[in-house]
Amino acid sequence: MTDAALVRLEVDGGIGTIRLDRPPMNALNVQVQEEVRAAAHEAGARSDVSAVVIYGGEKVFAAGADIKEMATMTYADMVVRSGALQSSFTAVARIPKPVVAAITGYALGGGCELALCADFRVCGDNAKLGQPEIQLGVIPGAGGTQRLPRLVGPARAKDIIFTGRFVGAEEALRIGLVDRVVPADEVYPAAVELARQFVGGPGLALRAAKEAIDAGLETDLDTGLELERLQFSGLFATDDRRAGMESFVEHGPGKATFTSR
Repeated sequence: MTDAALVRLEVDGGIGTIRLDRPPMNALNVQVQEEVRAAAHEAGARSDVSAVVIYGGEKVFAAGADIKEMATMTYADMVVRSGALQSSFTAVARIPKPVVAAITGYALGGGCELALCADFRVCGDNAKLGQPEIQLGVIPGAGGTQRLPRLVGPARAKDIIFTGRFVGAEEALRIGLVDRVVPADEVYPAAVELARQFVGGPGLALRAAKEAIDAGLETDLDTGLELERLQFSGLFATDDRRAGMESFVEHGPGKATFTSR
């Protein structure tokens, strides 16, 4: 007998919602981590999903790792598990479609790291984000020391990680940790609204843009420009490029119908 699913992918109108459902705090135990990986792979592969929202429910996004589970693990255990932990979140970062994190309540530790894997972050005005692992005598282990400084800069990331303090919604917006702050009860609709603009868009071009930006950030400018050139040139083999340019010439901008082929 298997445990009940704690993560599910719900698809509606071209938007796939990866829904965390482990009350009360969506603690990210091994089962949740592996189900996040599976949902990310499914969302990336499904042709009826154009954009993705990651959501933990009305009260909390995810308050971090399952410390009770982690407290019993030895060094040898974590040597084995740490790679799988990181790669389960990286599966979200590598979804080849726009991804929006809808953050309610707490996004702490692994919850914050999961939100960092999205392309955009919408949070409630009462949300709290942070990397409090230092208070447990460890450091972030699911991407926080790498993705956070790339997003907000090294000094701000060190402040957040070294102190383990919580970051409120307005500060998170000011430093670029989140992209939009809305009333707490409007988080999910706002995230869906943001994601909806990509439904019906040129899926291959969106994928190429995401890959070029993400890969380019990890290399020097000349290599990044070459990545861009290759992605740009490759799109000239797509039906979407033909449809987009023909529509522009005949009808003006913004009227093309795309098939993601």
